[in-house]
Amino acid sequence: MSTTTSGRSGRKIVLWRHGQTSWNLERRFQGSTDIELTETGLAQARRSARLLASLKPDAIVASDLKRAAATAAELAAVTGLSVTHTDALRETYAGEWQGLTHEEIVEKYGEQYAAWKRGEPVRRGGGELETEVADRAAPVVLDHSDRLPANGTLVVVSHGGTIRTTIGRLLGLEAHSWESLGGLSNCCWSVLGEGARGWRLLEHNAGTLPEPVLGDDD
Repeated sequence: MSTTTSGRSGRKIVLWRHGQTSWNLERRFQGSTDIELTETGLAQARRSARLLASLKPDAIVASDLKRAAATAAELAAVTGLSVTHTDALRETYAGEWQGLTHEEIVEKYGEQYAAWKRGEPVRRGGGELETEVADRAAPVVLDHSDRLPANGTLVVVSHGGTIRTTIGRLLGLEAHSWESLGGLSNCCWSVLGEGARGWRLLEHNAGTLPEPVLGDDD
């Protein structure tokens, strides 16, 4: 799959993680389990939505899981935009890992967990490979970004693992290095900008509005 841009300059993709859930607090692996936001998570979404609305996004696409859909709804409410929901942006399906705490995963699946952390292709809990998540999510993001006008902004509301794999794919990074991007906090986001040679990472795990980068490569 091509990760190059289509020639319209200045487009941006904001990849926004959903707000807090009870399983986040318990450090339980959610995967594709459909967990709702906590009250704190809803407040996080409302705060972040007000910030992201000032970027004047042109479109919103979101995972259809409740925690992402509810987060996206807050941005829709303040922008007047509709949300396109898709199961392609769901979190990684992780089979037997889902519902387990971090400690339980390490105890029961220690070798599998260690291999995953080393960057090896692992079907965690018998679920999806990270590359398979990117295979389903990245084309959807690219498709919606291709519909943007010049200098347009797309907001993608999804999940930490899916966002990381999508960023890795769009940046053209090797899959074993995707983990080096690090995770996203609840309701934080990353920003990809369109450059002459494709997409590049402008912000990662941000909770405030992106600032212009003043550097030698501008």
